[in-house]
Amino acid sequence: MNDSNMTTNILSVTNLCKNYGDMVAVDHVTFDIKRNEIVGLLGPNGAGKTTTINMILGVLESDSGTIDIEEWNLKTHRPEALDRANFAAVYAPLPGNLTVTQNLRVFGLIYGVKNLSERIESLLNQFELETHRNTKCGVLSSGEQTRVSLAKAIINRPHLLLLDEPTVSLDPSMAHDIRTRIRQFTTDGEGGVLWTSHNMVEVEEMCDRVLFLSHGKILLEGNPKTLPAEHGKKTLEELFIAVAREPLSLEPHS
Repeated sequence: MNDSNMTTNILSVTNLCKNYGDMVAVDHVTFDIKRNEIVGLLGPNGAGKTTTINMILGVLESDSGTIDIEEWNLKTHRPEALDRANFAAVYAPLPGNLTVTQNLRVFGLIYGVKNLSERIESLLNQFELETHRNTKCGVLSSGEQTRVSLAKAIINRPHLLLLDEPTVSLDPSMAHDIRTRIRQFTTDGEGGVLWTSHNMVEVEEMCDRVLFLSHGKILLEGNPKTLPAEHGKKTLEELFIAVAREPLSLEPHS
């Protein structure tokens, strides 16, 4: 019986690999995300974060390995798996020539959302977008566009939410608001979040667990509040810099 409540992991990634010719982009990556958990996927540019996310979203096909969203394997049950996921990313803005309502309606139709009009009204209220419902997304502020993107990202009530730099370019007040909404999504429902960011203060605040990628491999994993000290670093940002510059020198600090 396919009962999501019987499945502890929202996402299970096992031995995921992706090569581009001779370049190894993702090298036997294995991790999971549990229900009501926010996991940070960290690493310098080129570490393999976006490639990993794109494989989880089915945009790229892996060379080997498996991806399961709850009990559904992405390769063998693609529609069922992707129905349970959604994403928001700065490099994937919503069509600027469509209004807020039009964008939500288009994506709601793509995801086959039932009672779509009611769902759109609920999201407009939840994200304080009622006054912008007929405004084209291209003329909204960056903060408003982020709110619309998040509304789109949860329109199908996903259990797996993938967020790539969700608060980049936002002022501190708006970033705090977005973080609050994402935390609410995680704690109030059955979902889990995979979060990428270069803002280590934000990551430490938001993430229950972090994975550091380096050259396509998971180099470190742990609690963002305690992981730096385990490797002789004072802050998560200091640890990030060490991963980016000298990954081979990182050893557990006794």
